[in-house]
Amino acid sequence: MNLSYWEIKSWLTNIDYTIVGSGIVGLNCALQLKNRFPKAKILILERGMLPQGASTKNAGFACFGSLSELIGDLKTHSQEVVFKLVKKRITGLHLLRTTLGDDHINFKQLGGYELFSKTDGLFEQCQSQQFEINTLLKPLFKEDVFSFKPNTFGFENCHEHLGFNQFEGQIDTGKMMEALTNLVLSKGIKILNNVLVEQFSEGNTSVNIKTNQFECSTNNLLIATNGFASHLGIAEVKPARAQVLITKPIDNLNIKGTFHLEEGYYYFRNIDNRILLGGGRNLDFKGEETTDLNQTKRIQSKLEDLLKTTILPHTPFDIDQRWSGIMGVGGQKQPIVKQVSNTVFCGVRLGGMGVAIGSLIGKELADLIP
Repeated sequence: MNLSYWEIKSWLTNIDYTIVGSGIVGLNCALQLKNRFPKAKILILERGMLPQGASTKNAGFACFGSLSELIGDLKTHSQEVVFKLVKKRITGLHLLRTTLGDDHINFKQLGGYELFSKTDGLFEQCQSQQFEINTLLKPLFKEDVFSFKPNTFGFENCHEHLGFNQFEGQIDTGKMMEALTNLVLSKGIKILNNVLVEQFSEGNTSVNIKTNQFECSTNNLLIATNGFASHLGIAEVKPARAQVLITKPIDNLNIKGTFHLEEGYYYFRNIDNRILLGGGRNLDFKGEETTDLNQTKRIQSKLEDLLKTTILPHTPFDIDQRWSGIMGVGGQKQPIVKQVSNTVFCGVRLGGMGVAIGSLIGKELADLIP
């Protein structure tokens, strides 16, 4: 890349902290670093024109787990770990709302619902463990979180009762990331887009970074690339593609709130009188373990089928857009926030809960700096 003396001097010299990834985690990390070290020179490198992972591509659920999802978590995690996971998500959502303000993210607490198949026994399982989960979470919420309500939305081919979570909310993902980016830039933090970090090497006092555009050095490197973290040597994180579609506007769309199916592997909501529907990773876990942002016919056909048979059974609709985002997952749901080496740190593996915990993980990543 043909850089001038001025460009190198102003953007790429005497960098105190370089953050890889301009998503929720990276931007919040930068804000926390600036609060702690007001005179520090902070640079954020982003591989895409916009944040490339999931921060601008998610469904905008301000959630902390559906009833069936939390019951599923208890099969592989202890009660103590599940409680701490939910607490972290609640704390993260509070930090997001406090940092930006509800108006700037269009936060609305309309509640969250869960649809159940009539045949897989998941409703009965949730009903039998509802008391256990509510008891587990009562110290956080001071009242019951999960209840059941009749299906009044006209959904078909599902159980006549829906799970309900009064504390679940929703946001406008685009407004959130726009507000967060503007706040970061207002602090004098620099963001360079379309810069892919290809490798780095640690010296005695600095980290040398090689990108597809230039090379530079920094005093500290902080990795906040979540689903892309394995590219930079964080092997505990696997990419997980989330495919999404959205309909064209639908007249008299009476669906309000956020909705989950099949332990959270499918999710939908009303945004601007359209249905946004995503998920289906459980149809092909191995195939969706990719950083490729394309869509597949198998999952997109399943999403359309859900719209036709369950969500909008008597309402004509047209698909307006399709896209994908890349999440970071692993064998456990706890995020990885750690010091990798002397001057390299990471905050990754958000497990599909980026909106909920991204702000907090960004803060925790910055707080690793001594």
